[in-house]
Amino acid sequence: MSSSNKLVIDIETIGHNFDSFDQATQDNLTRWIKAESDNDEEYQIALQNLKDGLGFSPLTGEIVAIGVYDYLQEKGVVYFQAPGAVISETTDGNFTYKPMTEAAMLDAFWKGAIQYQQFITFNGRQFDNPFLALRSAIHGVRPTKDLNRARYIYQQSPDAVHIDLFDQLSFYGAMRRKGTLHLYARAMGIKSPKADGVDGDEVGKLFKQKKYLEIARYNAGDLIATAELYKKWENFLHF
Repeated sequence: MSSSNKLVIDIETIGHNFDSFDQATQDNLTRWIKAESDNDEEYQIALQNLKDGLGFSPLTGEIVAIGVYDYLQEKGVVYFQAPGAVISETTDGNFTYKPMTEAAMLDAFWKGAIQYQQFITFNGRQFDNPFLALRSAIHGVRPTKDLNRARYIYQQSPDAVHIDLFDQLSFYGAMRRKGTLHLYARAMGIKSPKADGVDGDEVGKLFKQKKYLEIARYNAGDLIATAELYKKWENFLHF
């Protein structure tokens, strides 16, 4: 597998404002919590949890950063949204940061993906890949690679091998407690992106505060941690 071009992928997302949804959408989203809440206090807690989780679905959220890292060349690019801010493209170390709209990010991502045969993620099969595909369809952008064609590596197309480290390191779910990127990084002696005090759950708050570059740099940290974790898997666990 070492001869193919390899691209590490990670995205950051936020939820849309619940109050911006039409009544039918709000009713659809809250139907189950209304049925399961015994009183108004429980309902309000469940409603807040629902609002906080809108960024986990491409139907109720959007992508604010797409990070890609060329594993062999050790160079990365982070495309990120920066609405209302005047931020120029900038390079810091091995990363270039490029502000653009979500539609432009997706278009740039898929155009760049054409030259790669292997795609490395952490939990990309359940999160990043479906999010990228559906948000692309929403914007009328056609993906150039089918990154979720099959779960197992031996079943996948040679031009689009997706190595999801969440699957690989949990042995396709055999482990009872599967772990997060932070836990695997800590155990393997890899610097976690959370070491600098930023958590993925804070992306929505940072976006509201217009700390767009901070989000982009956090994304770059995720990419480096994922790349280092892949190196561990490739050298010691891959057969």
